[in-house]
Order: sequence, then C-alpha cells, then structure tokens
Amino acid sequence: QVQLVESGGGLVQPGGSLRLSCVASGFSLDYYAIGWFRQAPGKEREGVSCISRSDGRTYYVDSVKGRFTISRDNAKNTVYLQMNSLKREDTAVYYCAADLVYSPSTRCRIDSEYEYWGQGTQVTVSS
Repeated sequence: QVQLVESGGGLVQPGGSLRLSCVASGFSLDYYAIGWFRQAPGKEREGVSCISRSDGRTYYVDSVKGRFTISRDNAKNTVYLQMNSLKREDTAVYYCAADLVYSPSTRCRIDSEYEYWGQGTQVTVSS
C-alpha cells in the first residue's frame, strides 16, 4: 500500500521548534521530489517548501525562509521539515506530498502535480 505518513506535529509556544517527519511506504522516495504544504482554518492550502529528487536543491516560501529547513534521507525513505522560531501564523495542518520526477536534475516545484499526499499533522503555535 502506497502511503505517506507525517508525524511530529503538536503544540508549541511562539519561538519554539518542531521537526516534522514524512515517511513513505510502498514506494521509494528516490524518484520523487517532496513538498511540504500547510492549510490553516479558513485559508487555502499553501506550499511551504520542497526538495528536489537527487541534488538536494530546495525551495521555501518567503514567510518561512531562514526559519524552516527541509531535508531528506533516502536510505530511511523519509523527509523532514525542521521548523524553528515558530510564529502563531505557522499554525496549520501540515502535509507532505510526493512528485514523481523522471530526471534527477529537475528542480522541485511547489506548484507541480503531486501524486501522493499524506494525511497531515497538526501544528499549533500558541502561548
């Protein structure tokens, strides 16, 4: 069964940190760019970050640059999102998604058609 499972969400105070994990099962992430998305109540889904299939190139939306870091460990079939200096406006359900990329030199695109999606993990930033 092909699936992505996110974990690591929770309640954190402003200024705190969380590390989200996205574990793939039923397929190898070696051929996929991975994106992290979030959706806050009453708002549209937003692309937060993505990481390319092979060379580690990354993208970040402006609002998280310098605070979030995406990384991947293909041996563990896992992608991470390290979130530091969290703000109340980071509160959302966070989703990871996988985008099949045929060429290893293709850069990830946050607006691509992602084939697989996880179920999401809640991140709440509040004092």
